Amino acid sequence: MAKIGINLSTGSLQQEEIIVGIDLGTTNSLVAIIHPESKKPVALREHNSSSLVPSVIYFDQYDNVVVGEEAKKHLITEPYNTIFSAKRLMGKSYNDIETHSDFFAYKIIDDNTDRLVKVQAGTKFYSPIELSSFILKELKQRAEHILKTPVNKAVITVPAYFNDAQRQATRDAGKLAGLDVLRIVNEPTAASLAYGLGLNKEEEKTIAVYDLGGGTFDVSVLKISNGIFEVISTNGDTYLGGDDMDNAIVTFWIRKYEISPEILKEDRMLAQSFRLKAEEAKKTLSSTDNYVSELRGMELTLTKDELNSLIQSLVDKTIECCILALKDADLSVTDIDEIVMVGGSTRVPLVKDSVSKFFGKQVHTEVNPDEVVALGAAIQADILAGNNRDVLLLDITPLSLGLETMGGLMDVLIPRNSKIPTKAARQYTTQKDGQAGMRISVYQGERDLVKDNRKLAEFNLTGIPGMPAGIPKVEISFLINADGILVVTAKELRSGIQQSIEVKPQYGLTDEEVEKMLTDSIANAKQDMIARAVTEAKTEGEQLIQTTENFISKNKNFLTSAEIESTQNAINALQQVLNGTDKDLIHTHIEQLNEISRPYAERLMDSAIAMAMKGKQV
Repeated sequence: MAKIGINLSTGSLQQEEIIVGIDLGTTNSLVAIIHPESKKPVALREHNSSSLVPSVIYFDQYDNVVVGEEAKKHLITEPYNTIFSAKRLMGKSYNDIETHSDFFAYKIIDDNTDRLVKVQAGTKFYSPIELSSFILKELKQRAEHILKTPVNKAVITVPAYFNDAQRQATRDAGKLAGLDVLRIVNEPTAASLAYGLGLNKEEEKTIAVYDLGGGTFDVSVLKISNGIFEVISTNGDTYLGGDDMDNAIVTFWIRKYEISPEILKEDRMLAQSFRLKAEEAKKTLSSTDNYVSELRGMELTLTKDELNSLIQSLVDKTIECCILALKDADLSVTDIDEIVMVGGSTRVPLVKDSVSKFFGKQVHTEVNPDEVVALGAAIQADILAGNNRDVLLLDITPLSLGLETMGGLMDVLIPRNSKIPTKAARQYTTQKDGQAGMRISVYQGERDLVKDNRKLAEFNLTGIPGMPAGIPKVEISFLINADGILVVTAKELRSGIQQSIEVKPQYGLTDEEVEKMLTDSIANAKQDMIARAVTEAKTEGEQLIQTTENFISKNKNFLTSAEIESTQNAINALQQVLNGTDKDLIHTHIEQLNEISRPYAERLMDSAIAMAMKGKQV
């Protein structure tokens, strides 16, 4: 095994080894490095091919995984087994994405809970973390093929608005793909770095980063001071992008030729052909005034003026987001020193002109907008490798800190490489009715099960008022101060009772111990993820059985004997598979029990609402 030196004060790895920058995008993803000779960031590509890898995953009938351009071909022919926009699902529950579930052509499991979503492809169930790991694995292999050297370390970018759960999910996806994720970087910060902004320590600037991709839009306002980037506001629309421009063009053409939307629904090949022609027209009109093409005997034409009128409302929506971002930052357009353009859709002249007009100054478009985020990630990777001494990196935590949750799982609150000082909090609840106490066990390490990590401290929160399971809200917060001392506080929010404990700095680990924990976490990532998935599935199954049995005992009089019998059979079947280790089989039985109980649960809910409304005027 190769020996890896780790600097505990920065958490950076000191072996001479390539660290790549990865832009894990909603529509496309790519890898960049600092070129060893020119010392400039470059996106990796083979010969004259594109640097972009479509963020699309296809599962064939044997559950083989295909990622990228090849997978994209199956979007129309096999929509149920072809997953796109997995990034939108990161760290999300079904409740979070329910209003947009029509957007996804594949099956997202609605288990009526706040748990992270699951996606079904064939007979298997995948988490967004697993789906993203397939994309990252493809990028890793592509980089290794081009560079002819192993790639094990990366900096991965995420949107500035990603919360802790989404960032942790991105880290986990990297680990599952066999990558040691040295840092999660905000996309606008990476884009700014690619333009050299913030590399000069004396520089103080306020920057707007306008990012319009294929499927998402966001704008971020950053303050740069002493080489430190601070995101002070962000706004956007996660369902607005270049795809909407293409759809506007398609709608324009099908109205012109009086083609009904139903025909496009039935003839998927025609629909896909229209979409590709629309994309071609949009790109062509970035450099000329007219577009002419042919499709199945129809002459497709579009002028630049027609395109502008079709997409004007979409561009206006992005400007409204810019206004809101400035308002949240308590700034005016004159306070913005630089505007950085990110995402392929910013090549459209109307977009560039509108943004430039709004901010009253020229926008930065010199760097390829598809690659600018990945290039910035490569610069950040170079800083972490210690090759750029001019930029200050704040002190960071060498290993992740978290709690033990149900099933002996590690729930990370502060990921490794987080800046110090830092704080994080998360809410938990009780597992049993009338539970009066909760044991809080604090761990350090990178493995999914706490038994593989190092216990730092443990204390009991007592005096929780007797309430049904799931009702108490216990907020557990981690605070690491500037001296590296960790303070863990647990507070029951309804009653106000709280307890805290202090854990000393550096947690008594040698360089060798940190090194071993890191290498173990990468080596065992796959087994850890499988173990975590099985544990989570079992926990979910046990909770569902308990909830369903409670529901039946309380509502026996309102259910038919056939409903009770079929439910009991489904419970028994689920109970049997809970002893095994096949998470997909457990999920299948959970789905079957949900399907059986959903109709009568909804019937009783409707009946209860009707009774409550009786005699009341609304």
